[in-house]
Amino acid sequence: MERMLVVVFDSETKAYEGSAALHQLEQEGNLSIYAGAVVAKNADGTTAIRQAEDFGPFGTLLGTSVGSLIGLIGGPVGVAVGAISGLTLGGLVDLDNVGVGEDFIAEVAASLSPNKVAVVAEVEEAWTTPVDTRMEALGGQVFRRALWEVEVAIRDKDIAAMKADLAQMKTEMAEAHADRRAKLQTKAGELQAKLDAKLKAGKERRAALAQRQSSQREVLKKN
Repeated sequence: MERMLVVVFDSETKAYEGSAALHQLEQEGNLSIYAGAVVAKNADGTTAIRQAEDFGPFGTLLGTSVGSLIGLIGGPVGVAVGAISGLTLGGLVDLDNVGVGEDFIAEVAASLSPNKVAVVAEVEEAWTTPVDTRMEALGGQVFRRALWEVEVAIRDKDIAAMKADLAQMKTEMAEAHADRRAKLQTKAGELQAKLDAKLKAGKERRAALAQRQSSQREVLKKN
């Protein structure tokens, strides 16, 4: 299952050990890591990205679930340090981009208090015990949320709401005068375009997930 994983540690040293342990677990076949970062909450409340990897072709976290989550749990990124020249998040704090609920974000943000450090990763894991056991042994507090399930729930609600609005508009158009009908048709057309875009995005997301899972199966076969 594809998940957003956050492990909060009391020190940067432990966080790096946690990051290394995650990669060891990946080598052992317990999970796949799609993107990850080590993020520190400074004493003044700003967020510093200590380490990032697999963050896309442009050397940024922009547009990734990990990048969005960091922006949401940490607020404005004050410093990007380490050997990650040009790493930025900008103003990307869109809940739709991260694919997790507000309750998860609030819970993680509360745990990532000043002077604590977190490992944030988008992963695929079949079961949770290997990660939990390894992270807890290092003193980490583990948070996870299934990305795909949350995204489906959010998208389905949005689609249902859009369809309801569209149906209402069509009902009103049938009874409206010509001038009002024209305005409703314009609004209905705009809403239909948004609905089509959301349906297309969902289809592309499912295709991307299927490709990831297929690639992972091929890697496991080779190993």
